[in-house]
Amino acid sequence: MRLNSPKMNIIHKACLKASKSLIRDFGEIENLQVSSKGPGDFVSAADKKSEKIIIDELLKFNPNYGILSEETGEINKNNKDNRWIIDPIDGTMNFLNGIPQFAISIAYEEKNEIICGIIFDPIKDEMFFAEKGSGAFLNNSRIRVSKKSKLADSLLVTGGPKFNSKKKDSIFQEYVEISNKVSAPIRKFGSASLDIANVACGRFDGYWQWELSYWDIAAGIIILKEAGGFVDLIGNVEEKSIKKNIIATNSRIHKELQDSLFKKNIE
Repeated sequence: MRLNSPKMNIIHKACLKASKSLIRDFGEIENLQVSSKGPGDFVSAADKKSEKIIIDELLKFNPNYGILSEETGEINKNNKDNRWIIDPIDGTMNFLNGIPQFAISIAYEEKNEIICGIIFDPIKDEMFFAEKGSGAFLNNSRIRVSKKSKLADSLLVTGGPKFNSKKKDSIFQEYVEISNKVSAPIRKFGSASLDIANVACGRFDGYWQWELSYWDIAAGIIILKEAGGFVDLIGNVEEKSIKKNIIATNSRIHKELQDSLFKKNIE
């Protein structure tokens, strides 16, 4: 692997160490599915264990760096110039149900700019990574976005609507309306970081999702940009901890996808 900096090396080390724990825990999910307790508590513990492993490794690099993570929240929150952004299991629902589509996502941010990041799929042993100015890679191979220039010829991916018991009808209707406006096949896989990584390597041509947390997408942003793609964060981009709306593409179909998504009442 082409890791060009100490920060990339420590992220890589943290990912590999946490992945060993996740792989072991994932192997237990099938047994827990038929138990009286069920897998929910187990997966929550697996999430926290993975996060602790990652945080412990990153703090060894510099104990004063800030950390924003899904489970723990913020550590050293006054350090806004140097910060790690962590999602210990992106795709928790997949993990919970024994579906091998989840990832560890870690990014490093410096003065509000993402400098480098890794998205690691431990089941497929696929590591997507990038550092500013050095390109994007999948394991040992350089990756680039697709060259498709028409939305109709593209394959898209989205997280779709999130379940909300109070708003489920309106949310589903909005998703249907959006999907009908987009003239391309759409897939839904349940892991935002992997969806963006797969746009970066050309498997998908575009991705969109509303109300994501920053840790879901931080590493994906630098990987996609270094692969030649384009990312729109819709909303207050200065506040990194709030929910984000994102459109991420190979750049060639970006305007057409954006225009389709924001037709009429979906604004």
